[in-house]
Amino acid sequence: MKQITISLLAISTILLSCTNPNKDADHTTSQQIENPTNKVLLSSEINWEKLNPARGDQSPLAGTIWGDRNGEVATGFLAKFADGFSSPPHIHNATYRAVVIKGSVHNDDPAAATMWMKPGSFWTQPKGESHITAAKGEENIALVEIDKGPYLVKPIEEAFDSGERPVNIDASNVVWLNSKKSNWIASHSEAEISFLWDDGGSKGLFVKFPKTFNGTINTEGTVLHAVVIQGEMNYMLPQDQETKVLDTGSYFGATSKAIHTISNNSEKDVIIYVRTNGNIKVE
Repeated sequence: MKQITISLLAISTILLSCTNPNKDADHTTSQQIENPTNKVLLSSEINWEKLNPARGDQSPLAGTIWGDRNGEVATGFLAKFADGFSSPPHIHNATYRAVVIKGSVHNDDPAAATMWMKPGSFWTQPKGESHITAAKGEENIALVEIDKGPYLVKPIEEAFDSGERPVNIDASNVVWLNSKKSNWIASHSEAEISFLWDDGGSKGLFVKFPKTFNGTINTEGTVLHAVVIQGEMNYMLPQDQETKVLDTGSYFGATSKAIHTISNNSEKDVIIYVRTNGNIKVE
């Protein structure tokens, strides 16, 4: 399998973590945000439909979280695979990134040996490259995101080399940074962060909250999409102070500078995936 080595990824992670996200704005309070845009989508509220209708009942299911798979905008959706699912070799017209949420997923060249990715694993699939996707487990779900749609499945006869190469990071190889290694984490916080990708405009990262976490994420960008990958957490909407319980697959986001009030509601660490075009601070 073609991979970017973990050592190089770790170096880029540490370099990226040294950027300083607005020292003087670290302690912004929710009262300073006059019209909060925070929103929540629970996993139970997701509308599921066939990801590839041409395959009929053999198609995985897809539940859009943000954007529009059939449009030309950045989109995030959950993909659900039946136990034993294995796709025929195919390509996509758009590069995607993905995170395993439940079960086990294999994604690679058609001739590659099977390598099962567990929850918390991250991979990318370059556009135009022939591959298969398989899944095993009672419930298999992955978060998939694209920078621009539509998201299409095409035959391998249309394969092409976009110049991109896949990235595959097993959950056990994720590089976590604490407050001593990243100033995106407040010095008093026991949360951790892992930088996954950065295209110069937007970036993707994991944030891990320990069992005792009760704090906030301050976000500065105009785009914030976050999905619970592991565990269960409480999220307070600033508009009406209502607290929502977000389990795996649930979503929260904002379209401007925001404060996200979070507490860990699990007996284990909570992990979220974040896509944003700004800096964040976990306090």
